[in-house]
Amino acid sequence: MRVLITGGSGFVGQRLCLRLKEAGHRLLVVSRDPQAARSKLPESADVRRSVLDFIDTPPDAIVNLAGESIAARRWSDAQKHRLIESRVNVTRDLVMLCEQLKSTHGRAPRTMISGSAMGYYGDQSSREVTEQTPPHDEFAHRLCQRWEEVAREAAGFGTRVVLLRIGLVLDQGGGSLEKMLPPFRLGLGGRFGDGRQFMPWVHREDLVRSILFLLERGDLDGPFNASAPHPVTNAEFTRTLASQLKRPACLPVPAFVLETAFGEMARLLLTGADMRPARLLEAGFEFRFPTLELALADIFSRPR
Repeated sequence: MRVLITGGSGFVGQRLCLRLKEAGHRLLVVSRDPQAARSKLPESADVRRSVLDFIDTPPDAIVNLAGESIAARRWSDAQKHRLIESRVNVTRDLVMLCEQLKSTHGRAPRTMISGSAMGYYGDQSSREVTEQTPPHDEFAHRLCQRWEEVAREAAGFGTRVVLLRIGLVLDQGGGSLEKMLPPFRLGLGGRFGDGRQFMPWVHREDLVRSILFLLERGDLDGPFNASAPHPVTNAEFTRTLASQLKRPACLPVPAFVLETAFGEMARLLLTGADMRPARLLEAGFEFRFPTLELALADIFSRPR
């Protein structure tokens, strides 16, 4: 089938495009810089500048992974606006594409899988979190809620909408782990604050496999937590990562230091949710890397 991907040249998108190509699907990719994107994607990918450029090539399915990094800079009012708009604008264009294809071709794409994030739940302390857990109202929740609300509008045109609330994505070459590794390799890593906050995580390969699973399962819609079934606290993550690298991790970063450096954005590091992939497991999805030990062992066993 023809699959339209936003964010296709990103850390998750590149691996997804590779797996889609291997499965025989045709890739339609949106990128603000098509030339740069083509160098990172399978040769056959059709890369265009905007979502609506694909009105003449109707996709059968959509995977929406676009959005400015939430941790790129401090959360000023202007930055908060950019974070929301970078997600909402692309998602709104996808809904518009569904509307136009329904009007002109009589059929919108069958499926839209739209990325969201674990931030939807806000700070949940130590309680176990499933897709049914009420969120805690804070900026990260409001950002994800707005993003999801826009994506849901595609259902009005007959498109099955899946909302993927993604944990920290782990693998070589990018994502959260790439930022953590330098100090840990030097033996300068440590927990954040008291380390009790949960860090839902997922191996990039399992995340991509879950997207492929949800593309094929036409009976599934709504929110899905895309994280491994065994989340860990920040302290546990720190110990496990240090152990894999055979380095000490004895330099904790006090909460006040993070709050001084990052302001409100420090909540991403000091709070979390014990997020479980309840609906994926109920649907029969099997994780290849259910524990952090297995995930990191796989990641560090491959040549860099």
